[in-house]
Order: sequence, then structure tokens, then C-alpha cells
Amino acid sequence: MGTVVVVDAGIGNLRSVQKALERAAADAGLPWTAEITPDPDAIARADKVVVPGQGAFRDCAIALEKGVAEALRAQIAKGTLFYGICMGLQTLFRTSEEAPGYEGLGVFEGTNVRLADGQRDPTTGEAVKIPHMGWNAIELCGEEHPYLRAAGGAGTHFYFVHSYHAVPADPSLVVATAKHGPFAVTAAVARGNVFASQFHPEKSQSAGLAVLTAFLRS
Repeated sequence: MGTVVVVDAGIGNLRSVQKALERAAADAGLPWTAEITPDPDAIARADKVVVPGQGAFRDCAIALEKGVAEALRAQIAKGTLFYGICMGLQTLFRTSEEAPGYEGLGVFEGTNVRLADGQRDPTTGEAVKIPHMGWNAIELCGEEHPYLRAAGGAGTHFYFVHSYHAVPADPSLVVATAKHGPFAVTAAVARGNVFASQFHPEKSQSAGLAVLTAFLRS
């Protein structure tokens, strides 16, 4: 079929994402290869694009300035399938409270907001830990996205590691949320050829592989 480019923005667990994509392709008998690269020209030639990342919004924004942002925006504009993971979701938005003065791709209007410290779970009364780390079930918003349906839909557990989450200007972008104490965390956003998850499919075992397989099949 072609090449999935895993964009190297200088942050995150690139190799684990590449291996998860390769396993999903192999298990489903799909002839996709996954290539890690920071090269804008290679990104521009990709058949599908994945932007993973753990780390700081500032570092990601700086990496995008090296021609990567233009290549990604062009790919999205022409309809190439795009999957953003964790910071790859957050960077779709213009700004983040984490790094005032730095801009993401600005594909969607909105910002990324810190999950506030000092909160308590309304059910248990326990202190809510930030960063949000661990397994959480998703709740669906609006029409069920096919990638999430392939993984089991509402109630499916995925693995999260983050302190910030996206708050889109258009709430209809949000296709899934997850509860973390009093917070309704943006778990996934989607529009057209763009899908992105705050959770890590490469850390989410069979559910994560199902999402990646659906992305490769689409």
C-alpha cells in the first residue's frame, strides 16, 4: 500500500509507535511500512502521517518551525490521513498554556489547558494526581468514530500520560472524553482526514492496536 511516516519532532517514543504500526500491519496482513523521519520532503511524500510525542509543547513548536509544519499542513489540506498522538494531538491547536508565545500547527482553533492541581475525585474524595497517568475508559461524543468503534467503542480503556489537554474552540471536534477525577479530559478529536488521541495507542495493548489497524485500513 505505501509508507506511513512517523514524524520525528524531537520528542517522544518514536520507536515504540513505529513498532506498534508495524505489528498492526503485520497482524492484519496489510503491506504498510513505517518510517521515522524529521525530513519535510519525506513527510510531504508520505501516504499516511503519524505525529506522536511526549514532552513539552515549546519543544514541539520549535521542531515544527524547521519546515515540518508546512509539510504537515499541506498533507492535511490535500486529504492525507493524519493521526496525532498525545502531543501530536495538542499541536493541532494554535496555543497551549504550557508555552505562551509558541504556536502549534493551528489546524484547529483552540488551546491546551493544564489539568489543575489540588483537585479531589468527587466520588472517592481522593486527591487527583497530575500528571494524569494510567488507564481510563473513554466516553463517546456525537457519532462514533470508526477507529474507536474498531477498538470497542464506549467504555474501552486506553493508557494516558499527560498534564494538559485540548480545549477546542469548536466542541464538536471532540469525539471522546475520559474522566480523571473532576475533569472531562479530551481523549480524541477528529474531523475529515484528521484523527488524534490524547491516549497512547502504542501503550494501550489490544485496544490501541485495533485503533492503529483501523487507521491503516482506512
